[in-house]
Amino acid sequence: MTASHTGQPAPAAAPRQGLDILLTAIAPLIWGSTYIVTTQMLPAGMPLTVSTIRALPTGLLLLLLVRRLPAGIWWVRAFLLGALNFSVFWYLLFVAAYRLPGGVAATVGAVQPLIVIALARVFLGRPVRGAVVLAALVGMAGVALLVLTPSARLDPVGIMASLGGAVSMAFGTVLSRRWQPPVSALTFTAWQLVAGGLLLLPVALLLEPALPPLDARALAGFAWLGLIGAGVTYVLWFRGVARLEPSVVSSLGFLSPAMAVTLGWLALQQALTVAQMAGVLMVVGSIWLVQRFERSSLSAGRTASPRPPAKG
Repeated sequence: MTASHTGQPAPAAAPRQGLDILLTAIAPLIWGSTYIVTTQMLPAGMPLTVSTIRALPTGLLLLLLVRRLPAGIWWVRAFLLGALNFSVFWYLLFVAAYRLPGGVAATVGAVQPLIVIALARVFLGRPVRGAVVLAALVGMAGVALLVLTPSARLDPVGIMASLGGAVSMAFGTVLSRRWQPPVSALTFTAWQLVAGGLLLLPVALLLEPALPPLDARALAGFAWLGLIGAGVTYVLWFRGVARLEPSVVSSLGFLSPAMAVTLGWLALQQALTVAQMAGVLMVVGSIWLVQRFERSSLSAGRTASPRPPAKG
């Protein structure tokens, strides 16, 4: 959407951005169900196999629908982004989950928006705004209130895996914005899921045993994580990456632990404390603040843009 001759955003810009934010937010909300689906419905102790099944069949199905392969440099970019957004990220996520309490892993992983802000400065030339950094810190604090407990233990390998996962996803988000492909978000998602799944497959076959027989519950869990938790969500996520500021997109990731806690309360009858409710409010407030600061900065930049000199 272009700006009007007065330097102000066109009237439809704000509603359209709001719709883009809402659609993108669906992805982390659904990702919040990953923990409960994995622990309650899938075989335990097979993170690489689960990640492979989550990525590869869904990617191949999407590729069959779009019927378009990468060309030229996009082969390299598809595999690099597939590794960052899926293979490396998901593997490190599972390592952190196995070695750390969920609260510690989620809190460390919540540093991702700050990493995105720094990487967006390097790769996209975006300015680092103190208000946006502060809002991201508020979101991190909210996640800590949601999931961190006083008795949580700190495992160095788990901490490094959680940080590595956050860095991997941050690089994937920023580079996905920098390298905008000449295809739809659906095609872009198909390329990355197939690439990520192919990278995971030999490692899973080498390091993990064969899957046990799957019952209907496990099949439903894999279908949810693959078709919805990978296919639908990443199409929405990469669509948002292409349309929104990286800091806005990454801040929406705070919704994932908030949804995980909410589902634990609803489905597993887990207690919801006052601190956790405060954490939810802080997460929502952080996302609103990031979006507001970025929109204000964009509007100010348009208003301050130089006008052509008057004739005569």
